[in-house]
This record gives sequence, C-alpha cells and structure tokens, in this order.
Amino acid sequence: MTANEVERQRWNDDVWTAVWPKRERFTDAVTASVLQAAALQPGERVLDVGSGGGKTSQAAGRLVGPEGAVVGADISVALCELATGRASDAGAANVTFRVVDMQTGALEGEAFDVAMSQFGVMFFDEPATAFANIRAHLKLGGRLVFACWQAIERNPWFFAPALAGLLPTPPPPAAGKSPTGPFQLADRERTSEMLRAAGFADVRSTEHNVDVDVPEDSVVDKAQLAFMGVPPERLEEAMAAVSDYMSQFVVSPTVSRFPLAFQVFEATNP
Repeated sequence: MTANEVERQRWNDDVWTAVWPKRERFTDAVTASVLQAAALQPGERVLDVGSGGGKTSQAAGRLVGPEGAVVGADISVALCELATGRASDAGAANVTFRVVDMQTGALEGEAFDVAMSQFGVMFFDEPATAFANIRAHLKLGGRLVFACWQAIERNPWFFAPALAGLLPTPPPPAAGKSPTGPFQLADRERTSEMLRAAGFADVRSTEHNVDVDVPEDSVVDKAQLAFMGVPPERLEEAMAAVSDYMSQFVVSPTVSRFPLAFQVFEATNP
C-alpha cells in the first residue's frame, strides 16, 4: 500500500475538492492563531503542509515579504491548481504550490525556516514518518507550527454521531498504518511524544476555543454525505438526521454558530 493512498484518493476526488471553498469558511477563523504562533519574519522561507486552497500560504507570504518565500505542499492536484490561481490573481509572486506528499516526498531548494500547517497534518497514515520528513526539510533551529483539533467531545459540530447506522464501517488500517482523520492528533501527550520521537525539541501546545458564524453547508451538505458512503437510497434519511442534529447551532435562517476547539503545537528542530 502506498503512502496515504486513502487520503490521496479523497483529496483528488472531484466532489470532495469542489466543495472546499465552502469548507474554508469554517476553518478561516484558525489562521490568525497559526500565524501568531509561527511569528514569521521578513525574508523567511516557509513550508505550508497540506496547503489546500492556499489562503493561509498567501497570508504567510504577506508576512515574509518579497524577500521571503512560501511553498505550499499538498497531495491534491485540484487544490494546488486552485491555490496557484488564487496566488496569481493576487499577485503573490513569492507563494508557489507543489503537488507532493510530505510524508515521504522531498522538495527542492534550500531548507525552510518554518514549517506550518492548518489542519493539514492530521491525514498522514504514518504520522511519525511524516513529522520526521518535515523536520528534514527544516534548517537547524527551524520552527514547526500546526493547528489540529482537540478531542471530538469538544467539537460538537462534528456530525458523524447523527449518522449512526447509516455509514459503512470503515476498514481497519493496513499493517503499519494509522487511522487518518480530523481527530488523529487530538491527544496532546501522544502527539507531543510523537514530535519528540521525530527529533523535535521544545514541544508545546496551546488550546484555543472560538465560535464561527457560517452557513451550515460550510460543515456538511448532501454531496458530502454521499461521498462519505451513505447509500443513495438512504441519503434523504441521512440528511434529515444531520439537519435535526445541526439545528442546535442555528442562529438565523442562513447562519449557524459552531464552537471550534483546536490546539496549536509548536516545536523546533534542534
């Protein structure tokens, strides 16, 4: 089994990537916390792991300025194309994107001052290998900063419990692989130890809690349920169950308020 085969398929699926701009409305609230922790300086070279549509990469590019550079790395061809187009439209000449899997892949050029990620490092099926590879791309003294979710219990927006009995049971991970998904790195102690085992030092994390006001389809829609594996004949039933569950967050006919509980990890390459 190749590295991140399941995630590679997911993030190159036309349905999944087409809805990404809607999902960004949900996660944009996290960007400021990531950039504050990264403390980017003019002239620095930055690696954005799992760069998605490139909005965080562009924000980083503005901070490092024309003498700096940001390279966004993602396994999604479609999202790299979206990010490249956005950067071009914005005139962000110091921001580029590469289709590469940072679990095993390598990027050309000099080492980076900073590696950062906004919810991009939770989808490695060999996270220890991935963090070691990311560290290998950093200068000595380079910094790692990433956001990941806190425990599922602290993120009630995650609607999967409403689909009990409507989704197929996911297959167990292949030998030597780890389950992937949004809460893979939620355990602070386990993740901290993983980073230390990968060679990082000065590992620390900070918990954040924010409320985000966005349309409900920033989190879930019918196309996503179908992609998750809900059978066509049960799609209406599933959507009704999700809508009922999500009603707790509605604040107006077009907006819902979702509490986000995430954490930002920081570490250095000694």
